[in-house]
Amino acid sequence: MHGPATSLSTSVSAWLLVLLCAVSGAYCLRRAGRAGGGAAAGEAAMGFGMALMAVPLRLGGGWQAPVLGAVFCGAALHALWLLRGGPHHTHHLVGSLTMVYMALAAGTGADAAPGSAGHAHGQGAGLPLLTGLLLVYYAGYVVLGGARLVTVGASGAAATTDAGGAAVGTGAPAGPAEVIRACRLAMGIGMLAMLLTM
Repeated sequence: MHGPATSLSTSVSAWLLVLLCAVSGAYCLRRAGRAGGGAAAGEAAMGFGMALMAVPLRLGGGWQAPVLGAVFCGAALHALWLLRGGPHHTHHLVGSLTMVYMALAAGTGADAAPGSAGHAHGQGAGLPLLTGLLLVYYAGYVVLGGARLVTVGASGAAATTDAGGAAVGTGAPAGPAEVIRACRLAMGIGMLAMLLTM
């Protein structure tokens, strides 16, 4: 009785995840084009790759997993190169390796029901250790990223006073830094959702 309703709910959730990741990727791509930043280009590739991996349809016989695996192996090498600039690029490396892991899992679960990266592990006896560690990492990333975004928003609202302390207005539009944080948070939530399906 619950099969069709559950299937429809899962499909809608998957398409919402595709949309979220694609919009985040498009914003990062636009930012990379303007700033010429390698990190933004890596985030754009992450967003589009996550969107493609989350599509709840089989597109042409299993080519997605090997192609995405190869693309994100390259992205992981790029993230290693970016680490020369400091450890703040570590998240890009973790994200790229996570995508490789999910692509491999999707490839080994090719006979499972289509729809997400994680159907390969759904048939196993328990949660693999690496999946559990990645879930903990991304849950922490999402919680900390959300807390930072709320804190920055609150401090921005508190700062809208003139020299005499009178309020000069609230509800100012989010600046580029806030949008970038929100974009990263959205991709972190997307990654967490994809890992939860494994």
